[in-house]
This record gives sequence, structure tokens and C-alpha cells, in this order.
Amino acid sequence: MTRAQSPPKTLDMRRLGILVAGSLLLWLALLYPARQLGGDEAVFLSAVALALCLVPALATMAWALRAGATPEAQLLMMLGGMGVRMGIVLGGGLLLTHLFPEHFPAAFWIWLVVFYLFTLGLEMTLLVRGSKTN
Repeated sequence: MTRAQSPPKTLDMRRLGILVAGSLLLWLALLYPARQLGGDEAVFLSAVALALCLVPALATMAWALRAGATPEAQLLMMLGGMGVRMGIVLGGGLLLTHLFPEHFPAAFWIWLVVFYLFTLGLEMTLLVRGSKTN
């Protein structure tokens, strides 16, 4: 590894860290109201929704950071990333609500949408800003 390769990898790790930190900060900000409105169940549902959305967000962002800067690679990453993210989040949500309906009521889908949209927006913001600086 040369010195020229080191800063982009550090910057990529920083972006992934920002995605994790931002998602956790949102969860922490919503934790108190969730607990007041829904008790321990809301805290549980929000934590599961966060994990279910954050894992594919990290995977697709890591993939995007490794993808080339050519328009074809970016298009493939965007379409493939969208499919991976939706497949994991929606598939995981459906699987959990069907296998464990007593633990995952309809309120779970609200948490899933909140964290899905937040992680998607933050990921796209980090990628767009990162492509302008490169």
C-alpha cells in the first residue's frame, strides 16, 4: 500500500463511521419519546429496525465506495444497491412480522420506514459529497 492509497481508505472508513454514528444518534434521539409512548416494546422495535436498516446501508455504502468512478459502475451500484437494500430490509421485516407476529406488530413498520429513509438519505448525502471532493 502506498501513501497515495491510504487517505481514500481512511476517508471511506470515516464515511462509514459517520453513517453508523448518525444512525445511532437518531436512535438515541428517538429513544426517550419512544419509551414514553410505547414502553420497552417501542425501544425493542426501534433497535431491531435500526439494525435491519443499518446493515444493508453499510454494505451498499462499502460497495459504492469500492465501485469505480465510471458512469456504468455508478449506475450498477445505484440499481444493485437499491435492490440489495430493499430486499434485505423489506424481506427481513416481512420475515420477522410473519414468524413472530406477537413481537413485531404494525408499529414495527413505522420504525422500519423511519430508519430506512434516514439511512438512505444519509448514505446518499455522504456519497454525493464524497464524489465531489474526489
